[in-house]
Amino acid sequence: MIGRLNHVAIAVKDIAAASAVYRETLGARVSAPVKQAEHGVTTVFIELPNTKIELLEPLGQDSPIARFLERNPDGGIHHICYEVEDIAAARRTLVSAGARVLGDGEPKVGAHGKPVLFLHPKDFCGTLVELEQA
Repeated sequence: MIGRLNHVAIAVKDIAAASAVYRETLGARVSAPVKQAEHGVTTVFIELPNTKIELLEPLGQDSPIARFLERNPDGGIHHICYEVEDIAAARRTLVSAGARVLGDGEPKVGAHGKPVLFLHPKDFCGTLVELEQA
């Protein structure tokens, strides 16, 4: 069902400083920051030859990333994102297998402009999983 790894998301307190580490220290290509108000974050994508790293900075105290950073003050890996060919079919398969889809269970538009769903970390070895339609 799952396809390629789309990205690994890392929560950060200061997206400009984190971007500089990837750009200046690691020599990576870094996108411009984009506010994702619907998701309560600002995102930056680090382009790698085989995948991406997504940096997430909270947009306000109600952001899920702000809550994550309260528990993890140094930041850290927030979620991993896998591509799926058909997000509705993937949801049906996962729910029938007992997996929990977060929120109202309906896909939302993600940072790449494609439908996404998040799956409960307790169902996936303690890891928050995002599915994105390829």
